[in-house]
Amino acid sequence: MLVSYVVLGNNAVTNRYIEKVYGMPVHAWSTLFAISMFPGIRAKEIKQLFPRPQNTISRAASLLDARGLIRQETSPTDAREKRLYITDKGAEILAEIRATSLERQEELFAPLDEAERETFFRLARKIADGPQLLTSRAMDPAGAETRERRDASA
Repeated sequence: MLVSYVVLGNNAVTNRYIEKVYGMPVHAWSTLFAISMFPGIRAKEIKQLFPRPQNTISRAASLLDARGLIRQETSPTDAREKRLYITDKGAEILAEIRATSLERQEELFAPLDEAERETFFRLARKIADGPQLLTSRAMDPAGAETRERRDASA
């Protein structure tokens, strides 16, 4: 639970700042980030990166488009499909957000010395690269039903 506490605390500070300064809720700036990392991505593909409802991602893309932070281009293979690209203005804002996020990271990790930081990041990368980041037997709904039946019969 400690990791969740640190992550949620940092997210609260970061999201509050971006909302206030840029008027962008978390789903909008995370969508902007995804578009910058994967030029030409489709909105439905962003859902695979950030598990949010499709209509939330579509609203985020519409907000970003209305502000001139992204542009939508019709796919050459399917006229119904829109490919998303970051604009210069969007890249500028994202660069500002990243710079401020790095400052925030420095604040967050200030209690750690250099060796502790290196160890933390090495271990965090190992977890992020591991097979259990996005899957869980412990939190599999089918497993929960089995545990409930087992507990009920005990």
